[in-house]
Amino acid sequence: MGYKCIVCIKQVPDTSNITGEVMNRDGTVNRTALPAIFNPEDLNALEAALAVKDEHGGEVTVVTMGPLGACEALRMALYRRADRVVLITDRRAAASDTLATSYILSQAIKKIGDVDLVFCGRQAIDGDTAQVGPQLAEKLGIPQIAYFERFESLTYRAARVRRNTGSGWEVVESPLPVLITVLDTANEPRPAAAKRVMQYKHLTTPDELRARLKKGMPDATDAEREAEHARQMEKQTFLGARIEQWDLDDIDADLQWCGLSGSPTKVHRVQWIVLTKEGYTEVAPTEEGVRGMVHELIVDHTMG
Repeated sequence: MGYKCIVCIKQVPDTSNITGEVMNRDGTVNRTALPAIFNPEDLNALEAALAVKDEHGGEVTVVTMGPLGACEALRMALYRRADRVVLITDRRAAASDTLATSYILSQAIKKIGDVDLVFCGRQAIDGDTAQVGPQLAEKLGIPQIAYFERFESLTYRAARVRRNTGSGWEVVESPLPVLITVLDTANEPRPAAAKRVMQYKHLTTPDELRARLKKGMPDATDAEREAEHARQMEKQTFLGARIEQWDLDDIDADLQWCGLSGSPTKVHRVQWIVLTKEGYTEVAPTEEGVRGMVHELIVDHTMG
């Protein structure tokens, strides 16, 4: 019979090579100036779920919340043998912090139902909070195991997991269902399967396809674009998979817990750093040398 696994993923800006050109003056990142990628540890979470399916059977459903562009991450999940993918997209969810995000994801998972294992990456590289997984477990009312390295055993009653504690490891056991957050050291994510890339690379949600057709057919009438939309959506029905698109109404979300109204996080102050000095300064490895370096940085306003 196998296990029903759900993997929560996120498409994030590639923060590995941030330069001054992509920083706003308020210290925030201009996300449109960075390429969007599959959050790295979410790939490890997906691999952990796929390994469960490979060994025990079952189904892997991948869920993400975001704009229509997040469909690319869902296609990448399909390329790696996910069975079902769901996009939650709604303007009313904009500016959701981790608390609102975990609430929205919990509503989606409740809609899917009958879950055995929920997998999340430990954290996303755009926020590094590591909060969504634990908050999601709390809202689902299920146990959680963080810092997953591997399964020691898995039965229909319990999961026995080895987790990294930072200074070592420990083995813990939890009844099912359970939420697990996965480290980047847990596994090596499999590559996309070329056959599935060819099969699913044109898969879209209805709204994503409308946006593409509006851009690709600028001189067409609305009726012509709708006719092409119907033709292409009909073609997708024969591909063996689809990208499901849900809004907040589809998952029975309470709007007071979504978006800005459901996000208690407030930014008190943002500090930004501009490196203006050329060349280098040799700092003596002494307390006086370090004190002088800090003083220079503050006086020159290159820090803070």
